[in-house]
Amino acid sequence: MTILKWKPAIRHLFMILFSFVMVYPIVWWIGASLKDSTELSSPGIFPAVQHWDNFTKGWNSVPGHTFTDFYLNTFGLEIAVIIATLLSCTLVAFGFARLDFPLKNFWFSILMLTLMMPGQVLIIPQYALFYQLGWVNTYLPFIIPHLLAGGAGGSFFVFLLIQFIRGVPRELDESAKIDGCSWFGIFWRVVMPLAFPAIVTVTIFCFLWNWDDFLGHLLYINTVDKYTVGLALRMINDSQSAAEWGQLLAMSLVSILPATLVFMFLQKYFVDGIATTGIKG
Repeated sequence: MTILKWKPAIRHLFMILFSFVMVYPIVWWIGASLKDSTELSSPGIFPAVQHWDNFTKGWNSVPGHTFTDFYLNTFGLEIAVIIATLLSCTLVAFGFARLDFPLKNFWFSILMLTLMMPGQVLIIPQYALFYQLGWVNTYLPFIIPHLLAGGAGGSFFVFLLIQFIRGVPRELDESAKIDGCSWFGIFWRVVMPLAFPAIVTVTIFCFLWNWDDFLGHLLYINTVDKYTVGLALRMINDSQSAAEWGQLLAMSLVSILPATLVFMFLQKYFVDGIATTGIKG
């Protein structure tokens, strides 16, 4: 009986200790962003003298530009990619979930096979294609594939939406048809409002994956005026005679805030989109 009495306390203590282990790297990261480069190896998480100017110096560390320019570039690209992804993936998913067309099962099998294909095998042929089209050093290599339900995670987004739409009762489609709705009307007025949690889930994944896509941005963007935040972080040390690790860590900390805030504010819908396969009664 004594062991059973203390079992919840032991479990909570273990969870607290485990949480500390998980949070410690972030706490160290925050402390290191306030240190001078020569103090990074010093003991203690937070320095005795906190260098808050690491943030201001890091923000203006790239000659001729500030991180405001890079954030505007990144957010502009993110908005365009998210809109393109939602337009294409929702339409494709609705077609697979609701419409009958020739070779439907075959094309769905092809869709599933693309989920298993490593993205690395497409890097060279994609770059060659976009180079011939004259899209290098533009944002088109990121926007156009997503407009065609491709790009990073496109197949996964379509599959996720298909599974959610299949859980929406078809009786709602029949009722909408009786009221005179076309297939597009059913898609826009019936299915999309009910699929809102799944759409938010796709939005979060799309935002996070494209925000972290350093390799793609490195391949296709060549001029500093088009750089995203990830590429700008690399330039902090490239533009200095000595490595300014405090400034780099400070800007790295700032760079994760948008993704963190997006997930925090949309977490409820994210969980619903993952956990729910249909509508709630």
